Amino acid sequence: MECTCIRHTELPHTTKLFADFVYHFDRVTRFYPHPPFDPGSYSEAAAQIDLPDDRRAALVAALQIQNGDSESLNRLAQPGTVAVVTGQQVGLFSGPAYTIYKALTAVKVARDLTERGIPAVPVFWLATEDHDFAEVNQFWSFDAAHHPVELTLKGYESVGQPVGELVFDKYPTEALRQLLEDFPFGQDVSDLVEKSYTGGATFGAAFSALLKRLLPAYGLLHIDPMLPAIRELAAPAIRSALSQAPELTALLLRRNEELTAAGYHAQVHVEEHTSLVFLLEGGRRIALKRSGDQYIVNGRRFSTSELMDRAASLSPNALLRPVAQDTILPTVAYIGGPAELAYLAQSEVIYGKILGRMPVAVPRSGFTLLDQKSVKSMTRYQLRLQGFFHGEDHLRERISSQLVPASVARVMTETHFTTNAAIERLIAALAGFDPTLAAAMQSNSKKIEYQLSKMDRKIRREALLRDERAARDASALYGLVYPNKHLQERLYSITPFLAKHGLDLVDRIYENIQLDCPDHRLLVV
Repeated sequence: MECTCIRHTELPHTTKLFADFVYHFDRVTRFYPHPPFDPGSYSEAAAQIDLPDDRRAALVAALQIQNGDSESLNRLAQPGTVAVVTGQQVGLFSGPAYTIYKALTAVKVARDLTERGIPAVPVFWLATEDHDFAEVNQFWSFDAAHHPVELTLKGYESVGQPVGELVFDKYPTEALRQLLEDFPFGQDVSDLVEKSYTGGATFGAAFSALLKRLLPAYGLLHIDPMLPAIRELAAPAIRSALSQAPELTALLLRRNEELTAAGYHAQVHVEEHTSLVFLLEGGRRIALKRSGDQYIVNGRRFSTSELMDRAASLSPNALLRPVAQDTILPTVAYIGGPAELAYLAQSEVIYGKILGRMPVAVPRSGFTLLDQKSVKSMTRYQLRLQGFFHGEDHLRERISSQLVPASVARVMTETHFTTNAAIERLIAALAGFDPTLAAAMQSNSKKIEYQLSKMDRKIRREALLRDERAARDASALYGLVYPNKHLQERLYSITPFLAKHGLDLVDRIYENIQLDCPDHRLLVV
């Protein structure tokens, strides 16, 4: 296998905050307490963890409900064992491929820490509380020609229910089977999905079941925040946030100003009336607005003390959630993507008030996966990953430029050169004769150059039309590498890649995770 590093600054939509986090951490130290690539950060973060024995025992008992007996759970039961945590919204058929990359990064960090004398286990936080069903009800794969294909859960309208609790009589597993049947390992992957997404299974349980089947040997513990036992463990953090709500809101507003002043963005918009909690009631996750020590929803009012009494029925928002998570778990490090790390830059002020510590924030590994045929095509047409980010038409032009006969390309280049040189001489001559004519010629020269460039593009398009294989290659490459103008890992599920390359692809990806390398990786499998 070949693996090439691509800096995040060469990828589209990389924020300034994330770029500085991974490449210039000294610029963001006020927002994150621990440098992610300094081994000493983990020792420092581990030393700050104080999980009482009774809380650890309650945590292990709660996790056993979902995970059963396991070596990882036995290790977590031991005093001093820490957790390396990651998580994701529960999505259809495992969600985007980066879900797996997050999980494998957490496993690798946990194993590395254990080898260095800090006993650690990997934990996956199932974001079952989220209520935006539209974000998770679709699944993207590709067909044999690398054309993007979408499957969705149809005939269901969510009205604010936590997505993990939704139950479906039937998942589109048969459509997935048909989609993957042309791949060498399509049946194996379809079988795993079908065993997980069975009729009557909740969305969260199905997601968890598939993740366990895809990563059977990595000792990854799952935690579902909707379980009553977990809600009880989170309740103290919820109460603390409610009791300090005005101060926390003021701190968040100030932090957002600091981020903006530093040239960064605030991932979560915060206003004076922003509530850090949602109300879980009647199977729905209901947004609240804070007004002083009152919380308002649909004409109903709750006092802070009333909500504190029902803390186990409240759900934290995106900024409070990681803090609540880390009051439950002995978290030494959190593995996240760019958006989650941006959350943490804001949540840092809440960590300080409620928990008194914060784990190491670690960027997840990221990959673009290529097969050998695609690599050969990229080599043939002299393409780099960055060349895909300007759209499929631009990619076709790049490919077509390699197909123009050498004699035509040479004459076209000579024409550009000689025409431009002749126009420059004419403008210089006109400048001494009549400056207005020189200016007119200068303007006309741009039109001439435009027409020459237009002809150049027509020549390349004609070359592409004459080479059907090149046209197919352009479509297949773009569909694989930058589908629908998204990074591959952000659109496609891991399942079509497993169907094409085999279930052991997970192990090969794990082997290519390098904890000291922050870059995106181009992996040939």
